[in-house]
Amino acid sequence: MTAIPAVRAARGGLSGRRVQAVVIGAVVLVSTAASTLALSMLTDSNAPFDHAFARQHGAQVAATVTGATAAELGATAHLTGVTAAAGPFPETSLTVKARITPRPPGGGPGPGGSITVTQQLELVGRSAPGGPVDDLVLTQGHWATGPGQVVWDGNSQGAEPGVGARLTVAGTGQRLTVVGVANSITGTAQAWVTPSQIAALEGKGAPAADQMLYRFASAGSAAQVNADVSEIRSALPRGDLAGAQSYLTAKLQAASGIAPWVPFIVAFGVIGLVMSVLIVANVVSGAVVAGTQRIGVLKSIGFSPAQVVAAYVLQVAAPALTGCLVGVAGGNLLAKPLLGQQAQVYGVGRLGVPFWVDVAVPLAMLGLSVLAAVALATRAGRMSATAAIATGRAPRPRHGYLAHRLLGRLSGLPRPVTIGLASPFARPARTAVTLVAVLAGAVTVTFAIGLATSLGMVFASLSHSAAEPVQIPFTGVSSGPGGGTRITISAGAAPSLAAQEHAARAALDAQPGTAHYTAEADGQISVLGLSQPLSVIGFTGDASWTGYAMISGHWYSGPRQVDVNTAFLTATGSSVGDAYTLTSAGRHTTVTIAGEVFDPQGGTPEMFGARSTFTPVDPRLEPDQYDVSLKPGTSLSAYVNALGKAGLASPVVANTANDSNFAIIIGLITTMTLLLAAVAALGVLNTVVLQTRERVHDLGVFKAVGMTPRQTIAMVVCSAAGVGLLAGLVALPLGVALHRYVLPVMGNAAQTGVPAAFLNVYHPAELGLLALAGLAIAVIGALAPAGWAAGTRTASALRAE
Repeated sequence: MTAIPAVRAARGGLSGRRVQAVVIGAVVLVSTAASTLALSMLTDSNAPFDHAFARQHGAQVAATVTGATAAELGATAHLTGVTAAAGPFPETSLTVKARITPRPPGGGPGPGGSITVTQQLELVGRSAPGGPVDDLVLTQGHWATGPGQVVWDGNSQGAEPGVGARLTVAGTGQRLTVVGVANSITGTAQAWVTPSQIAALEGKGAPAADQMLYRFASAGSAAQVNADVSEIRSALPRGDLAGAQSYLTAKLQAASGIAPWVPFIVAFGVIGLVMSVLIVANVVSGAVVAGTQRIGVLKSIGFSPAQVVAAYVLQVAAPALTGCLVGVAGGNLLAKPLLGQQAQVYGVGRLGVPFWVDVAVPLAMLGLSVLAAVALATRAGRMSATAAIATGRAPRPRHGYLAHRLLGRLSGLPRPVTIGLASPFARPARTAVTLVAVLAGAVTVTFAIGLATSLGMVFASLSHSAAEPVQIPFTGVSSGPGGGTRITISAGAAPSLAAQEHAARAALDAQPGTAHYTAEADGQISVLGLSQPLSVIGFTGDASWTGYAMISGHWYSGPRQVDVNTAFLTATGSSVGDAYTLTSAGRHTTVTIAGEVFDPQGGTPEMFGARSTFTPVDPRLEPDQYDVSLKPGTSLSAYVNALGKAGLASPVVANTANDSNFAIIIGLITTMTLLLAAVAALGVLNTVVLQTRERVHDLGVFKAVGMTPRQTIAMVVCSAAGVGLLAGLVALPLGVALHRYVLPVMGNAAQTGVPAAFLNVYHPAELGLLALAGLAIAVIGALAPAGWAAGTRTASALRAE
């Protein structure tokens, strides 16, 4: 029976303090949603390839077999050590053409017009995406169900035709329509069709090939995978195993691609969790402290300390429970598109909210709310009734009075402003927690602005699409060493390299939009002192405009000078300014390292210089493409189509993955920033609501002596503005420091240094605006309670005593 009074008291408290209950529920809701998203992003950033590989039953070996019968292939599924197998799936290689609208650097709408792109495809016939091995994740559209339909691999390199795009098979003229996009965790194919479609698409005379997918009991190392492949080869007729792809290669590529993005996702996740915990604790503790006077009333009518604690725990737990349940549901809804974008960046098909996160986060938030309520209610319950009533009527003596007196002497500020600025000193503990919450929100804004700017520069540098958007390869299709978004135009089947160069120069010189062009020669040589081949990129003529960002030093300016990437310096232990002797196949030459280039290339050593610098060690290094820059205002699609009309073959988009990832990552940064700023603003709203309700009698007195609604709004907003301004000023250097810490960590994960220009992205005017981020968050959070205070009638406020 002792619980009944507590329940009645809690119900009465909820009905009498509806605004407080709504605030508690809203703050817990948003904090639970933010924590669900943040913890999911943190969890999914931990070995995403491994988790996706296990979830999708990834193929540890994808084998291409020619000349074997279905029975022979089926028998390999029962070899010793094979735990699962799928196939045989018919496989073929073909060239397709499509119309694509090129996108500018950083994503966004294209410049108008479209170009014809060509791409070589490894095509596999599968009747369904699922199976015991390589369970494909369909991310868009549907699976191919009949002739003329194709499903694209979302992680494939090269052109990215969307659902609905039409492809033409070179040589046969057959048409294919992209009906879906799927993800194979190990990239077992670039596209899929129905099995019956493969025979119709195969070129005349092409050998029939089948794909078999395997999982083994032991495949944790390259040696074990090689042993497994040898077992398959020995079980098939000689020469039937045309190739075998190990999942370890895909894992290594995924790790190098994922590593740079983990640090900034972890930073946002940790900030979100810390802010959520602080604000929930602040909201609940403030609610209990604000009810101290009522606790005194309850004690005066006979409530025991236990009943007081129970009443206030119930009063807090009811809206908190509602907020937790709605918040975890909202967090899942919010997480779905964001984790989908994160999965695209990581190349793992699908990421979701782990079940334990859906259970742990609401329980933790509810437990945090209850613990805060128990601690403070227990303290208040031990007070005498008289002390509780006296404490609840106003802040403790001497808290804030000095601030009021000092600020009141400032004749240049209106009195409502000074009253508002002094009010946070009345509750220093609550103000401190609110300050930290706004500080975290302002740090997030500062960090996010700098990170977005830096990443824009990173992607522009890697893609080279601004500096050299057009390339003309002399033989086949070339994507060049820089990767990124590049338009390549086949120079046709000219009889010799000299003839191809002449045709390309003639076409380029005839175009009024051509600004610069240079011949580029790409090759790899084995060099003494390096355990892996050295990629050399030799240019003919001036190539300083090609868009490579410099980490240190300068672009080479002589035949004996070269530039290298960070991986080369790391592998050789050399430094900018050193002389280095290239020795390969009995030939050697000495070069001087003029600068360090920003070009990660997954840790592959690279060297850039004049082509004549490399010919002493690689006499066969010949130009394989022209890099072309365009004059400002030139339409990319019109320029490319004009080159096609001049006799050059259809263009090819080599890779648009960088631009896609850039748009996705900027979306993640923007969404997380807005969410964390909203959490911080809710913390401010809660503090201002509590301050306003605590001083509602004072508000009535102010109104009675002539304070206008505008002055009331100014007073309430200023009660948060001072805290917000201070938080913004403190957050500015912290946000800049976080940016300067996280970006090099991301670069280190990508095995590269970071150019100073990528770090020094904050301009003075921008810093001035960012210093006001905390003020903006505080003002936004205070506007709603300020409007409520301005609309309160004088008589109602005075009766609140």
